[in-house]
Amino acid sequence: MAVLVWAMTGIALWHFAVFMPDRFWGGIIGAFGAATLGALVLGGAVHVAVGGSLGDTGIETILVAALGAGAALGGSWAFGARRGEQPLQH
Repeated sequence: MAVLVWAMTGIALWHFAVFMPDRFWGGIIGAFGAATLGALVLGGAVHVAVGGSLGDTGIETILVAALGAGAALGGSWAFGARRGEQPLQH
């Protein structure tokens, strides 16, 4: 259950990426991957560090996943902005 909570939290926070200028590394799809993987990685790392099983969930499960997704989105945006990636022009 915890893995599902981490993934869904990352995807939920990814939806807020539309409010940012499209400078994410890899575009909006890169932002999706960053948010999901950030939530999974940090959520899993903290869960293992405290010794919880994958069936244990609580409010801290969501908060840690949100922190991981936010950090990954911020990193993806900063890296993309630094590289000077521009959104696709039609």
